Amino acid sequence: MKIFNVINEKTTTVYFNGKGKLFRVLSSRRGESDTTGAAVKILISVVLGALILGGLYYMIHDIVLPKLNSRVTDMFDYNG
Repeated sequence: MKIFNVINEKTTTVYFNGKGKLFRVLSSRRGESDTTGAAVKILISVVLGALILGGLYYMIHDIVLPKLNSRVTDMFDYNG
């Protein structure tokens, strides 16, 4: 019976601590309240991601693949 009292006390403490944290978070006025700021951040991240992916595509397509193709051709044309 003692173990059940200990479990009950611990779960009650956890419940009320969690309830207090939830109440504090929900009643807090901190943070971003307007959606335009979030929309601008998302737009900036999409544009930067597109620029990075475009640069990687250019680098792989125009620089890496021709060199790789010539190196593979040179390996198979070895006459040594």
